[in-house]
Amino acid sequence: MVSPPLKQIFLAAVLAKYSLAAILARPKDLPRTNFDFVVVGGGTAGLVVANRLAENPRYSVLVIEAGGTNVGVFNSEVPFFNSRLFNTPADWNYTTAPMTGLGGRSMSYPQGHILGGTSSMNGLAYTRGSSDDYDRYAKLTKDSGWSWKNIQPYLRRNERWTAPADHHNTTGEFDPSVHSFHGINAAASELPEFSFNLDMNSGNTIGIGWTQSTINAGVRSSSAVSYLAPKFAQRPNLHVLTGSRVTRVFRTGTAKGIPVFRGVEFADDTSRGAGPRKRIIATKEVILSGGALGTPHILQNSGIGDSAHLSKVGVKPLVHLPSVGQNLTDHAFVANTWLVNSTDTFETALRNATLMEEQTREWNATHMGPYAAGTFNVAGWLRLPDNSTIFNEFKDPSAGPHGAHYEFIIANGATRLPIPPPGNFMVIGTAVVTPLSRGSVVINSSNPFDPPIVNPNLLDSPFDIFVMREAIRASRRFAQAPAFADYVINLVDTAVTDDELDTFIRNSKTMG
Repeated sequence: MVSPPLKQIFLAAVLAKYSLAAILARPKDLPRTNFDFVVVGGGTAGLVVANRLAENPRYSVLVIEAGGTNVGVFNSEVPFFNSRLFNTPADWNYTTAPMTGLGGRSMSYPQGHILGGTSSMNGLAYTRGSSDDYDRYAKLTKDSGWSWKNIQPYLRRNERWTAPADHHNTTGEFDPSVHSFHGINAAASELPEFSFNLDMNSGNTIGIGWTQSTINAGVRSSSAVSYLAPKFAQRPNLHVLTGSRVTRVFRTGTAKGIPVFRGVEFADDTSRGAGPRKRIIATKEVILSGGALGTPHILQNSGIGDSAHLSKVGVKPLVHLPSVGQNLTDHAFVANTWLVNSTDTFETALRNATLMEEQTREWNATHMGPYAAGTFNVAGWLRLPDNSTIFNEFKDPSAGPHGAHYEFIIANGATRLPIPPPGNFMVIGTAVVTPLSRGSVVINSSNPFDPPIVNPNLLDSPFDIFVMREAIRASRRFAQAPAFADYVINLVDTAVTDDELDTFIRNSKTMG
């Protein structure tokens, strides 16, 4: 496979190849049993929080991460290989509950079980969201600091723009005026329906444009690589403990009649609960940053959640908060496939072990070639027409006209195993990005090493299935643009009617 055009803007930290943090794998190596702040979860957000807290040398900060280090994990470093970490020790390996919206099917649900969390294994796309989203959040929280205008200094503290691996001219591929080149983390159509968007991170997401990715010089820039970079890891007040699973937070007192939880209990992650439990005290705060699944799991095991359910599974209720673990929200995703008149697609190498080895050697030697990019470099954010019939039944859930209802993820071939039969393909993934379906994360036992029951409840709302149908139809219109006339041979998927599309959607193997 010839290297596809790397028309991506790579957003990354200009840092050393690896995070060289003084990461501890054994609790006995910790210098103390109490810290000012304990951050539970060394993932995408947890390492950012820890980094910011440790800026103050008077504070001692401990991060406790269940997974292992990201250092030297080849499939995390290589942007194109992210899906190779699924169903490995770097993944929590969750399987969802059967979902009504998928006809009773369950599916695997990848989550990063590695320092950096899912930022060490995701698809690397960098998207801020629309200005309408931030302004709505500011209104909801009654805190103007969350508005699009007021959040800009913090977005720019995070961003450091760098050149793509091949150093091609990026003029016309992004808008430098809306980005920063000095932060921490490295970070086209002929049809009127699909307008070109120069920069989807400008606050207006609508249109088709080049992706921006958390890649630096051909290497993934996860939160572990950027926020635990050597200059941060050298801080004597910051400690990171890997391979330790937090089993619960425990009560340490009461303040104004409200229980205070500043104790953290943890155990060896590989012990499956058989090993001894250890304790750490946070003198100021415990910050739970275990993600949408991990945090409610820990809270419920700590006796914080719906009291009736906790009692049912053998956990003593301490704080009745029935909303814990509820309203899990995720986007459904479907891969739409076209047979194309080309051999310059991912399948060519994925079916040829010799060629794949050559391209892997190229990445090892130069951090260039097809594996220096993620699996897609063009995306689209699009809206339903204002007069869509679905709005007769449901209020528009988007935050405003700058926010999308669905997304296109356009890839130069099939990217997930197993690879389709002989042929070369173009894939447009469609995703519902304003879902109304809500799911849950609930514990099923009093053993914190037992996985929770994860039910994203995808496509439970008629609104979501309507949006997915319209997104698929829009992708087909997009692929009929004159530019594709000599490239696209035919659409592989045959569903046309609403009923046929619903069956195709609910049976999709790439739903999450």
